[in-house]
Amino acid sequence: MSTTPAHDQTRILVQAAAAACESKKGEDTRILELDPVDSGLADFFLITSATNDRQAVAIADEIEGRLKREFGVMPHSVEGRRRGDWILLDYVDFVAHIFLTERRAFYDIERLRKSARPLTPAEFDAELKQALAAKTRTARAKSADSAAPKKTAKKPGASKASTSKPKAEQPAKKKSPAKKTTKK
Repeated sequence: MSTTPAHDQTRILVQAAAAACESKKGEDTRILELDPVDSGLADFFLITSATNDRQAVAIADEIEGRLKREFGVMPHSVEGRRRGDWILLDYVDFVAHIFLTERRAFYDIERLRKSARPLTPAEFDAELKQALAAKTRTARAKSADSAAPKKTAKKPGASKASTSKPKAEQPAKKKSPAKKTTKK
């Protein structure tokens, strides 16, 4: 799992898209984390099923609306919205596939991407939270290290009396009178 900020942002977008699928009753939602060697197209595929074409369009609209509203992100391209049997939303770093149940079984993208790691939205969410918590701990440790007071070395002429007694108990030091200088 990569820990670059762009990859983390993509994970957050995928998580929001998966939540949009769930809110519109998408079925059997899966996230495929694609192998970077195998796929230069995207980092993730989000795949969900709908029972009819109207539900598929509603799921696509919800994903598109939520990502625009919450993150200001629009899909690079949208395909299949008119027919509704397979809608593809391309967000460059991830692609959302909304299938009718029978179309999903026919195309079986999960089988075609054997090197991809399949995750449920709950597993994906848990991994994201764990990664963000680890980043937070690392950042806090770095800031604590930089904010820690630096130890200063004692000056060689410092006496033990001046460091061991509180200031009120120390005897008053006599000041020597200042020398007057005259101008010639």
